[in-house]
Amino acid sequence: MAFKLGSSDDGDLPLNGEINVTPFIDVMLVLLIIFMVAAPLATVDVRVDLPVANAESAPRPDQPVFVTIEADGRLTVNDSETAMGQLGNEVLRITGEDRDQRIFLRADKTVAYENLMQAMNGLRSAGYLRVALVGAEGSQAD
Repeated sequence: MAFKLGSSDDGDLPLNGEINVTPFIDVMLVLLIIFMVAAPLATVDVRVDLPVANAESAPRPDQPVFVTIEADGRLTVNDSETAMGQLGNEVLRITGEDRDQRIFLRADKTVAYENLMQAMNGLRSAGYLRVALVGAEGSQAD
């Protein structure tokens, strides 16, 4: 190995011709993690139109169809109580086979998520894909 002591150049460091790939690898790993987290979020199978709580209210249809799940688990379509297995038939009766009509689904905040999903699956199996979740107006901090 030879060392050069006391060089006559003006103090510049020698040029390194190798590429430093460490920052490139760091960036690629961060991008990989972002895509791994974002990919499952982009493949949600349940299609639901969720209103933003602070947004202006959309115009209400002339005869809206409300599916309500109460705290004790009772299910009502508009004002008539129905069983979970008959949800699709009851909504079909009320809408007159109009499957493009938006169905408004509201539930008590203590209702189990499973009950909410059963109602949404019942509407979906009946052919109603336009389901809107109804919430309280404004934001609420707990």
